[in-house]
Amino acid sequence: MTDWNSVDVNRAAADAWTMFENESRRLGELSRHWEETSTTVRARDHSLEMRFDGRGELVELVFNTSKYRAMAPAQLAKVIIETLREGRLQAQRNMAELMGSEDLPGLDLEGVVSGKVKPDEMLNSLLGPMFETLQGLGVDVERPDDRKRGER
Repeated sequence: MTDWNSVDVNRAAADAWTMFENESRRLGELSRHWEETSTTVRARDHSLEMRFDGRGELVELVFNTSKYRAMAPAQLAKVIIETLREGRLQAQRNMAELMGSEDLPGLDLEGVVSGKVKPDEMLNSLLGPMFETLQGLGVDVERPDDRKRGER
């Protein structure tokens, strides 16, 4: 059990804020990655190549030769699917490398990477309870979403 009288609330708040700022910075880097980065993958037989955006979404498909015309439909479909999977995997690896391996409980990097989770919503859900607890203890903390509302 924690002895709440010995807890340095200001230090805990400062540490939590530092952690929040670090995660915000990393998520900002991820947003830039999504906008600026692309991954290009060529099929094993060099018949086609695909370009993926920073999120791993297919943005371009180029047939390099007329070889695909002689392929059976099932074979062409297999080449397309294999190349698509490889490209998405590489794009996701690039994002995971950018984000690092530091794990926080409740941090759904896969959800962020896939676009299913918005980074700001994830941070608010992670840190919201902490801010509420600190405010309940009488610590004056400004939540990031409060700051955004004040700027508008």
